[in-house]
Amino acid sequence: MDRKIRVGVLFGGKSAEHEISLLSARSIVEALDRNKYEVVLIGIDKNGEWHQQMEDEYLLNRDDPKKITLKESDEAVALVPKENGEQLVSLTTPSMQRAIDVVFPVLHGTYGEDGTVQGLLKLAGVPFVGASVLGSAIGMDKDVMKRLLRDAGIAVAKFLVCTEEMEMSFESVKTTLGVPFFVKPANAGSSVGVSKVDSEEQFASAIALSFKYDHKIIIEECICGREIECSVLGNQYPIASLPGEVIPQHDYYSYEAKYLDEKGALFEIPVHLPHNVIEGIQMLAVQAYRTLCCEGMARVDFFLKETGEIYVNEINTIPGFTKISMYPKLWEVSGLPFAELVDRLIALAIERFERENKLNFNWKENHESAHAISSGSGSE
Repeated sequence: MDRKIRVGVLFGGKSAEHEISLLSARSIVEALDRNKYEVVLIGIDKNGEWHQQMEDEYLLNRDDPKKITLKESDEAVALVPKENGEQLVSLTTPSMQRAIDVVFPVLHGTYGEDGTVQGLLKLAGVPFVGASVLGSAIGMDKDVMKRLLRDAGIAVAKFLVCTEEMEMSFESVKTTLGVPFFVKPANAGSSVGVSKVDSEEQFASAIALSFKYDHKIIIEECICGREIECSVLGNQYPIASLPGEVIPQHDYYSYEAKYLDEKGALFEIPVHLPHNVIEGIQMLAVQAYRTLCCEGMARVDFFLKETGEIYVNEINTIPGFTKISMYPKLWEVSGLPFAELVDRLIALAIERFERENKLNFNWKENHESAHAISSGSGSE
């Protein structure tokens, strides 16, 4: 491609992690090489409406994680399937249409990381960074994710699943999981809606909080161990970064500790562990990545117990890309700087798209071709 690659950066969204998406998008936009890429900013507001944004003014309070917001835009857009490649259509000025070469979704949480946007992008025929529909949906649903990991022989914490029509008592949970335990929405990230429960008095409010974010919740045993994270990159042949350790300064690694409190956690990047333990974590990260049908990128989070046992906590298919986020930091200490990481992710998206386009989706054409071959082979 002689011209610049037109990258649509898709960010914001309807999820509870909207503001984190804005912070991640800012880092990616700043990292894109303008000699190589033309950037198209597509901001999704909290109502789910898509807008084309101007780069010099797309964020308000951009330096304050607590107040950052998406600037209102009058340029409403939609993404539609088009053979001529002009998939981005203006709803404000119908004659304005733009082709997008590849989309970088920087959408954390529901309506962005859960396969919904990935399905839209596949239908529109646009390459996109990260896991496809299946891997995104699996990675978002902690219930399905943990069952698949468990069935693959990968250690996970004991857990219970609860839906709104079910009754779950503190005593029954305590008997199964012990105390303390965690209550989490099944489909949410960034520790949104998560509570650590130590007593019966905390139980009802923790359940109610999680049900504000999802109709299915996970109640999970508390694993006492070090919190280790490892970044994975690749499609068919994924590789793992050096792992790092998160040392929360709060009771646990909450939303506030991750994004709002600069002193909410300490990081050891890379973590100092015996070589064989690091290799074990890397191998397990890739195994979990493949088990959960991931592509492009993901961050795999672990618990490392004093006994040496390693548990997979969860996988994040669109990890944070803020200036303090572990995914890019782990690759940086592994020899892959931020800008080169973004380059690699875009290349992986295009590579997968081109590979998938080689598949035959026309049954009739394929059937007639096979019939002709069959007829020809018997003509002698």
